[in-house]
Amino acid sequence: MNNFIYDIPTRVYFGENQLSNLGKELRKYGKRVLLTYGGGSIKKIGLYDKILDELKKGDFTVFELSGIEPNPRIKSVREGALICKKENIDVLLAVGGGSTIDATKFIAAGACTDTDPWEFFSKNAPIEKALPIVTILTLSATGSEMNAGGVISNTQTQDKIGRLSPNLLPKASFLDPSITYTVNKFQTACGVVDIFSHIMEVYFNTQNSLYMLDCFMEGLMKTLLKYGPIALKNPNDYEARANIMWASSWAINGFISSDKNQAWSCHPIEHQLSAIYDITHGLGLALVTPRWLEYCLDETTVSKYYQFGTNVFDIDKNLSPMEVAKQSIQMLSKFFFETLELDNTFTKVGIKEEDFEIMAEKACNNSVIQGFKPLNKEDIINIFKMCM
Repeated sequence: MNNFIYDIPTRVYFGENQLSNLGKELRKYGKRVLLTYGGGSIKKIGLYDKILDELKKGDFTVFELSGIEPNPRIKSVREGALICKKENIDVLLAVGGGSTIDATKFIAAGACTDTDPWEFFSKNAPIEKALPIVTILTLSATGSEMNAGGVISNTQTQDKIGRLSPNLLPKASFLDPSITYTVNKFQTACGVVDIFSHIMEVYFNTQNSLYMLDCFMEGLMKTLLKYGPIALKNPNDYEARANIMWASSWAINGFISSDKNQAWSCHPIEHQLSAIYDITHGLGLALVTPRWLEYCLDETTVSKYYQFGTNVFDIDKNLSPMEVAKQSIQMLSKFFFETLELDNTFTKVGIKEEDFEIMAEKACNNSVIQGFKPLNKEDIINIFKMCM
């Protein structure tokens, strides 16, 4: 195993009625707040008014940036960075799911540079400074509330890029499972797949790893298998929503990947789907992941599938490793496409074969994804064809 440093300094307020601590956290960084959110659902559920009440109590000066879209756009980042500079913003308050939080992370860094945000981020300029961020999570999926990364899209170039920096870590995050009661079935299902994929990108690894981390990841995946269907059937089930929300944070806050440095595969492949077709990220991952598993299965990789199938899906250990592997892929597909009721082919969501080549080129950056199994452009095109 590899040496590592683990440091996630985000303070988490988990549970109901924690917003009374909001002013205390924001006050650490100043009194001028940029409130960011999406299409207005936080107003429909009354969360917006609760937040403003807390901000009024703390005598904060509040500016707003609304309308942040799913698969967040660089346009919102540019707008937010300008507000921060013009109004001398001290701290950003992101209220939403991964899209809002990711966009806010890019705004926080974009406000600290004179370069155009897309040019800055796409050229991998070092993120040496960012304004502080506090988040209020409304959708369990990306884990952005407790990690140092984010993604942003440029609709003009049809690109979607990710950046990672300790300076993008939220200072504090408020996680109230009851806020997610109103998340619809489709978004709940996509969120569960996103969390599942974050775990699998680390779990399916050719490196020697800590046994305890594998056990932890298997526990997270079993949690999603148990509570995902419950949340779909009874959206107001607090236990289900709480387990999914906390699994979301721990799936990608650096803990499970602490001793691993292998590249991810499904995420860079899916980013091209959502960059061009603007589909929901979790849906794209659901389409790609089982086919990626099938494509990577051979005698050199089968042992990990056997571990996955017997420990996560409780498949009979007496079966041959290859049979367990094939059953595990089938059971994962059934969970995504039948239990969670997500579309199971590119055809159903409108993804066309004519775009496979350019998407594959961008996914591997005209080279090779050095993941669980190395994938070049032709490999990725083959996986796309399996998704049709």
